[in-house]
Amino acid sequence: MGIPVKLEVFEGPLDLLLHLIDKNKIDIYDIPIVEITNQYMEYIRNMQREDLNVMSEFLVMAATLLDIKCRMLLPKEVTEEGEEEDPRQELVEQLLQYKMYKYMANELKDRQLDADYVLYKKPTIPAEVQEYVEPVDLDRLLGDLTLVRLNEIFQDVMKRQVEKIDPVRSKFGKIEKEEVTLSDKFTYIHSYLKDHKRFSFRQLLEKQHSRMHIVVTFLAILEMMKQGNIRVEQEDTCGEIMIERTGDTDGD
Repeated sequence: MGIPVKLEVFEGPLDLLLHLIDKNKIDIYDIPIVEITNQYMEYIRNMQREDLNVMSEFLVMAATLLDIKCRMLLPKEVTEEGEEEDPRQELVEQLLQYKMYKYMANELKDRQLDADYVLYKKPTIPAEVQEYVEPVDLDRLLGDLTLVRLNEIFQDVMKRQVEKIDPVRSKFGKIEKEEVTLSDKFTYIHSYLKDHKRFSFRQLLEKQHSRMHIVVTFLAILEMMKQGNIRVEQEDTCGEIMIERTGDTDGD
């Protein structure tokens, strides 16, 4: 009475070959064809399958292994380039390709299993987040201009204001602080825009009488840019900053 043997199930002849190679810890580029063929044939003899189509695939591979085994015993053939042909080369290429596809299939299967643990929910945005208004980015508002460049012009104008001060007369008497409001400068700039459709930023600042006037005028220009009443541009990095009205300037 024979001893029943439970065989592992393989997806095809290449799958069986890879199993034998891994089991025997064989270098796939240097397959001992005699040993592998003997183990493969032993497995075929123990196979009990009703599907003859599947069985035929294993028999075709068995015939291929026997053919390679016979060619390995014969003198090695030489190619036109003078290189010796390895009868196992075609089989090795098939095994490598099959191994790559098998690895990719396992990766996709693992991703499918991982996806079962992922849950999705519809986006819910709180009311306070929906009502959020992004603050104005002055650097982005100015485009190619930079606050550094505006500060350079401001400092240059302030220097000229200091140079205009009489070093002798400025020491006489007491100079009262001049009150200047942002609203006053809005009115002044709107009036200036009616007579000058396009002018330089430096030209506007040089017409101011004091440091306080320059600072408030600078703030008024930034606010009008934010409101879209004026457009500011600069042709090159060190060029003049030009101001141009964009529409009706009757209102504040």
